[in-house]
Amino acid sequence: MDVQTKALIGSFTQAVGTVTSAIGSIPFLSDKKQFALDLWGNVLQATGNALEADAEIPDTLGIYGNQIQAIGNVTVVAGLLNKDGSQQEITGNWLQSLGGLIAFADDWEGEQSSLSPVGNLLQSIGNALQAIGGICEGRGSKEGGQTIGIIGAWIQAVGSVLCFLSQLENKATRETKE
Repeated sequence: MDVQTKALIGSFTQAVGTVTSAIGSIPFLSDKKQFALDLWGNVLQATGNALEADAEIPDTLGIYGNQIQAIGNVTVVAGLLNKDGSQQEITGNWLQSLGGLIAFADDWEGEQSSLSPVGNLLQSIGNALQAIGGICEGRGSKEGGQTIGIIGAWIQAVGSVLCFLSQLENKATRETKE
């Protein structure tokens, strides 16, 4: 598989994962459905981030940002599977936020579409809000924390879709030049 295709598939997989996880944050779903959607959403995100990292140029901020995001997703998955893993979920969201900022810094320097830097920044903000929501819930503000977490999940989802659209745009541009 060529690097461009791997990056496109990774970006698509990550976008599907963030949207799946965001849908899982909707409170009117049963706890079982929320859990399953969040779990599989984070598994898809980790897979997508790993594919994107593998498609990056070695020793760039982009590869490190995607690797850190993948580690954050795996940490969230571990927290979801742990009976008392709320702290792991918070840590995982902070790691994803950090990875998104690093990827944003790499994109900012690049000569590509503005969709990717904006998308990575939105993902970072969304993950930070999810972490803050988890902290609020842990401190007794369940409803307020859930609201912050839901907003963060959807901001992250929008950001990942923008990054996917940027990958599509880059692939179309390259194919036009060839």
